[in-house]
Amino acid sequence: MATVYSAQRTNSRATPAVMNKANEMSGRIRVAHGTFEASSLASGDVIEMFIMPDGARLLEGSLAHDAMGSGTTLSVGYAAHTNAAGTAVSAAAAAYKAAAASTSAQKVDVIATLALGSGTELDANEDGVPVTVTMGGGAGTGTVELTVKYVLD
Repeated sequence: MATVYSAQRTNSRATPAVMNKANEMSGRIRVAHGTFEASSLASGDVIEMFIMPDGARLLEGSLAHDAMGSGTTLSVGYAAHTNAAGTAVSAAAAAYKAAAASTSAQKVDVIATLALGSGTELDANEDGVPVTVTMGGGAGTGTVELTVKYVLD
């Protein structure tokens, strides 16, 4: 059987050794947390929950909410922002969690797969990346809570 190495392990085996980024090895886990009390949030309304800093590596997260109302959905993503090179980045309302029914109170994972941003390193200018929750389907009322764990340094 062969032994293969991750990119980070390959860095440490190189001669001379290549330094891994702090957000890949030995970094500190941080938490971003936001809550919003919705009263008749309309379909298409966007809640900006918090700003994530440039270079943050996304690890995992959760979205908790009350029963928002009949036919409602919630998705998690980001608002339009500017990357570190100064290029505009379009909003992606479902980048971290596709729209899913929010008709009953629950807590669900976000940033749960590679396709939904797990392990992503954020690229933003000094203003950061606005993380959002978007209401869909109908008007909703209740508490929305988003928590994201990430590594920066």
